[in-house]
Formats: sequence, structure tokens, C-alpha cells
Amino acid sequence: MSRPQIQAFFDADTNTVSYIVTDPASRHCAIIDPVLNYAAQSGHTRYDGAQRIVDAVRDQQLTVDWLLETHVHADHLSAAPWIQQQLGGKLAIGEHIRTVQDTFGRIFNAGSEFARDGRQFDHLFRDGETYTVGNMEARAIHTPGHTPACMSHVIRDAVFVGDTLFMPDYGTARCDFPGGDARTLYRSIQKLLALPDATRMFLCHDYLPEGREELVWETTVAEQRKHNIHVHEGTSEDTFVSMREARDATLDMPRLILPSVQVNMRAGHLPPAEDNGVRYLKIPLNTLGAISSRVTTDEER
Repeated sequence: MSRPQIQAFFDADTNTVSYIVTDPASRHCAIIDPVLNYAAQSGHTRYDGAQRIVDAVRDQQLTVDWLLETHVHADHLSAAPWIQQQLGGKLAIGEHIRTVQDTFGRIFNAGSEFARDGRQFDHLFRDGETYTVGNMEARAIHTPGHTPACMSHVIRDAVFVGDTLFMPDYGTARCDFPGGDARTLYRSIQKLLALPDATRMFLCHDYLPEGREELVWETTVAEQRKHNIHVHEGTSEDTFVSMREARDATLDMPRLILPSVQVNMRAGHLPPAEDNGVRYLKIPLNTLGAISSRVTTDEER
């Protein structure tokens, strides 16, 4: 069986990597975690990064089967609905999006017009569910801990893990968002580390830890098992939980969590326009995290 062809698109403002995953035989593809450019200072949105993905799909004459969100991102807004308008495909996320929608629907006081049953998405994946990208079989794995709805996607010899793991020299996702849990994350990571050693692992971010100068977003299961600084082979669950909870207690909220979550819980759709024709994002005061003198610009600094 041929391996999927994988193209990565890096967004420097949010340190996010989006992917086109193509079946070389059928020329069908999936798009994973696309980014909508958002200027927090002005509230303006742009489609520069999304347009790069659309252009690549059109240039290669690909057919989009899926637009996959690995979770409700807290560091960037999703461009999936806009790309779907240009290219088609089914927009999908894990079925536990309902938990996230219920939690953040209350935090943002979204009202009864905001459905909390996941209907904004075309498909909600169950743990272990199989699907196809062209002729390639794929499998969704529920990997909560960072958020309740995190899903990893195994497509032949590749796995896309969202924020569950970072590069081995950077570690693992934070677990202090509403619904996050360090013990749950440890158990989710064990599912990923049980995949074959040679499985290519593609990450949603790279933050260039001290001592490394080159951005990298691909590793392997074997490399994570041997070298991940937070959860390498031999790290016990209790040791990991103690480390992760202590580390999370020092972190402020990500720079874009408030705009990101209230858009992404709607499958990337902006909130409905009000009676003056303008869309608004809410800023709940004194609700998430603690006030800090530091500025955290990513999910796990």
C-alpha cells in the first residue's frame, strides 16, 4: 500500500501546522486543522493561510473528502468553513465536542440559539471509528486530556495528534483548560505510543524550544517513546500528573483563547450578526485562568 502524501502549511503567528493528506492513487485528500488569520488588535479576519491550502488543492487537482479538526483549538480560529465553501468535503470533529460546547456555551452565555449537540459539524467521530480518504482507510482515536474532544487520526502509516503531543524536546499539551485532565492525557498518550514504532507522527504546533533553531513538526512513535521529555518510556502516570499539574499552574491562558474557542465551538463559523449587521466576539471577565504579568502566546509555553 502506498503511503499518504503529506503537505504541511505553517502559520507563523500562531505556530500552527495545517496539513493536506492525499491518497496518491485516487487524488482524494483530507485537510487537517486549517487556520483563519485573525488580528486581535483590530478584530479583522483574513484568509491568507487558507488560500494557500485552497491553491495547493486546486493546483494538484485534488478532491477533498474531509476537513478534520483534531479539537476545539484555543490558539487559532478555524478556516474550515471557508475552505469547505471553496472545495467541498465533510467538516468533522470528535463526538465529545458536545461537552466542549456545553461548557463554553455557558462561559460565553451563548444563549439558546447556540446548539450544543454538534450539529454545526457534518460528522462527529466515535472512538475507534474507521473512515476513508480516497482509497486509504483511516481511524479516529479519542485522545482527551488537553480537551475532552481531542481526536487523533491514523491514516495508514501516519498519525495526526493535534496538541496531545509536541516534539520530543518540547513535551506534551497543557491540561488546565475547562474539561482538561492530566491523568486522562497520560492514558491517551499511551494509546498513541502503542502504535507501531515507525508510524510517522505529525503535530499541530512547534514552538522552537531553547537550543533548537529549526521548526519541526514530524517525528515517529519510536522517537516519542524514547525521548519525549515529559512522557518517555518508564515515566509513571503519577510522575507525569505531578509534573503536568505543577507546570500548568505556572501558565497563563493563550493569547487567542477567547476569540478562538467561541468561533471553533461553532465549527469555525463566526457568531451570528446582530441587528446592526455586525458580528461580535465576547470577552468574559475574570472567568478563565489567573491574571498574570506575562503574555502567553501559545498553548504550552
